[in-house]
Formats: sequence, C-alpha cells, structure tokens
Amino acid sequence: MDITDDAAVAAAVADAIAMFGAPELAINSAGVVLNKTVADQKPAEFRRVIDINLNGSLHFATAVLPFMESGSRLALVASLAGHTSNYAYSAYGASKFGVIGLATTLRYEYEALGIHLSCICPPEVETPLVDGERLSGNPISLELKKTAGCMKADAACDQIVDGLDAGKWMIIPGAAGKLTGFVARHMPGVFNGYMQRVIRKLMKQYPVGETA
Repeated sequence: MDITDDAAVAAAVADAIAMFGAPELAINSAGVVLNKTVADQKPAEFRRVIDINLNGSLHFATAVLPFMESGSRLALVASLAGHTSNYAYSAYGASKFGVIGLATTLRYEYEALGIHLSCICPPEVETPLVDGERLSGNPISLELKKTAGCMKADAACDQIVDGLDAGKWMIIPGAAGKLTGFVARHMPGVFNGYMQRVIRKLMKQYPVGETA
C-alpha cells in the first residue's frame, strides 16, 4: 500500500475493517528519514518526506476515524525530532512537528466524541531505518542524535505499549528521550543554547561541506 495515495489507504483500511471489524486501537507508523542539510537536499526529496510522514498520517487518520467507536484510540507515530528537530533535519523535523500538530488537532476534534488520541515520539531506535541513516547521514546530525540516546527496539516497543495501555496522550520512551523532550519543550532557550554550542564544536571537527 502506498501511504501517499489517499484512495489506496482508504481502500486498504476499509478492506481490513470488513474482515476484522472496527479497531479498538489504530496506529500509523509509516515513515522515512532524510538526513541532509537544506543546502544539500533537493526540493523533491523534501516533498517526499512530507508526503509520506505527514500526509500519510493524515490519509490513515481520515480513513480509519469514521469507523472508530467511542472508547477506541488512534495513535500517530511522530518522533522526538518533532519536539527538537536536528541539524540536517529540515524535512524530517518539519514532517514530525507536523504529525504532532495533526495529532493535537485530532485530539481536539475527537476526544469529546470518545475517541482518544496518542502521539508517540520515540528517540532514535535501533531499526533498519536508523542503520541506513548512519551510512549516509550528516555527521554533525548523527553526533547530535546521541543526546537523547538510542534504544533497542524491544525496549522502546514495551514502553510504547505501556503508554498506550495507560491511555497516555504523549508517549516518549526512554529516560534520556523524556529528559531531552522536556528541556526542548519547557526550556527552549536552554535547549537551543546547548545545541548551538555543540554544533559549533562539531563544525570544527566536521567542516561544513565535508562528509564523515
């Protein structure tokens, strides 16, 4: 299924519901990452990330919500980068900020109807997506990602499931991820100052224009 094709998503969701019934929990986790600076990325690359990560989340939500009943829950997977972004994350960061905004709006629109929303914002998790990013990603970006740590997939999934079971709205697995997200949201000046200091230091190690 092509998550960027709203008609295809709607058809797939309708087929699944016809087979299994209305979902008590629906999760969209489709996503891609682009780790390139604004100067290095092509406009089409930026649009592709937005189309998959943000528009895809909208396509899934609009397809499944009409079938969901009171007491059910829709969860959209954003990212800790939706709170912090990162160097060389203009496309990915923008898309994940957008997913958080989308989930927030859906929460306003559907909570009163008894349909609950969760927004899942994990830090880096050991997945094939991350493995690929490490091979070609901007070295400054990759170093900065270490701030929030990297989780094993099983540990991250366990904490996400616990958060969903507890009915949490914002789910950030991992102690380092929670701390990073808290500082970024509640002390943005402190967080930006930290990021700028680290970036300046890393630029001496990885001059702009060079790769790892």
